[in-house]
Amino acid sequence: MTSQRHTLVEASTAETARRDIPDAVLEATRASVLAVGVRRTTLTDVARRAGVSRMTVYRLVPDVTTLILEVMGREFAALIREAEERSSRRRTARTRIVASTLDLVERLPDAPLFRRVIDVDPELLLPYLTDRWGTTQQLAIAHVRRMLAEGMTDGSVRRVDPHDLAVTMVLALTPFVVSARLLDGRGRAASLAELGRMLDRWLQP
Repeated sequence: MTSQRHTLVEASTAETARRDIPDAVLEATRASVLAVGVRRTTLTDVARRAGVSRMTVYRLVPDVTTLILEVMGREFAALIREAEERSSRRRTARTRIVASTLDLVERLPDAPLFRRVIDVDPELLLPYLTDRWGTTQQLAIAHVRRMLAEGMTDGSVRRVDPHDLAVTMVLALTPFVVSARLLDGRGRAASLAELGRMLDRWLQP
């Protein structure tokens, strides 16, 4: 499984155009990761769970890592959309950024796929924290950069290079996600409240 781990570390170059992968295969991939973790998920297991032949899956993707990245990317993108929808009625882009960011930071540690990686394959996260950008990190940076640009347009966010600020925000927010289990319910709520105040004042013009 060494090659699988290496490819996962290279997630920053693995984000490609969305593939035409049947929902049954994606659901089977997700089910396999939840059942046995990333390292033990194989194309053979995915094919069995999806009720198709292994060759059918091989024709869709070059390897199991591609499937896992696709599933994780889509799940994270869905969390982003939901966070944006819940914050959409906020008056300014800055307040929407703060609200949607807190929503993501609160919900991501409890997302089933993320929890499973933490429980079974936590070492797979280390390269993303020290060496490479992962797929979800790239999605987060793009999401934050777009919202920051909106804030600079409506005057609610200070003017600075939006990409640099988005990268810095993702780096600053990562510990709130990966270390969420250090806090109990009350501590986590208090930490998120402080994070919201920090973000709001940080982004103000």
